[in-house]
Amino acid sequence: MSLPVVVAITGASGAVYAQRLLNVLHHSGYDVQLSISPSGKIVFEQEMGIRLELDNFDPETLIPLTVDSGDKRLLETIELNEATKPGCFQYYHYTNFMSPMASGSARSAGMIVCPCSGGTLAGIVNGTCTNLIQRAAEVHLKERRKLILVPRETPLSLGYIDNMKRATEAGAVVMPAMPGWYHGVNSLDDLIDFMVARILDQLEIPHALMQRWGEDA
Repeated sequence: MSLPVVVAITGASGAVYAQRLLNVLHHSGYDVQLSISPSGKIVFEQEMGIRLELDNFDPETLIPLTVDSGDKRLLETIELNEATKPGCFQYYHYTNFMSPMASGSARSAGMIVCPCSGGTLAGIVNGTCTNLIQRAAEVHLKERRKLILVPRETPLSLGYIDNMKRATEAGAVVMPAMPGWYHGVNSLDDLIDFMVARILDQLEIPHALMQRWGEDA
C-alpha cells in the first residue's frame, strides 16, 4: 500500500494546477491528505468558480468523482499505476495542528504546495508555523522528505528570490509554474498537464500526461 501524498492549496494564482493534480492523484489510486488556506479558498472561487467550504469540506466540489472517457492521458495514467479504484481523501482544516501531517511520525510519500503563495513560502523558510500547511512543510523538511513548492508569482522581488533560494538550501524542490512548450502544445490543458507531470516526476509517480523530450509522438 502506497503512502499518502500531502497536498496544500494556498493563495497564489494557479488553482487549475491544484485541481488537475488532485484529480490525477485521486483517480490513479493515491491517497491524499489535503489542507487549504483561506486565501486558497478565495482564489479557487475567483479563478475556477468553485466555492469551497473549509469548515465542512466536500471533495466532490473540487474534483469529479468519475473519469471523463475522453481524458486519454488520465486513463493511461490510471493504467500505468494499475489503479483498480480511486484513492481516499483526508481533509484537514488549516488550523488543525492535531492532524497526522503535523507530526514527523506520520509517514507520507511527500508534500506538494500547489500553488504556493509568497506568504506561505516566507512562512516555510522562516519556520513560523502559523498554520497547518506551514507546519506540515516544516515536518517534511526536518524529516528529509520530498517537499515540492509551486510558486507562480511574476516578476519576482529580491526577497522572493532569496526565499526560494533558502527553501532550496533547506531541501525543498522549488518548481515555479513555468510550463514548457516543446511537447506539442495544442491547448491550455497541455500546459496544465505539463506542470502536473513535472510535479509527479518528483514523486516518481508514473503518468502519461506529457510527451517527454526525445520521445516519439
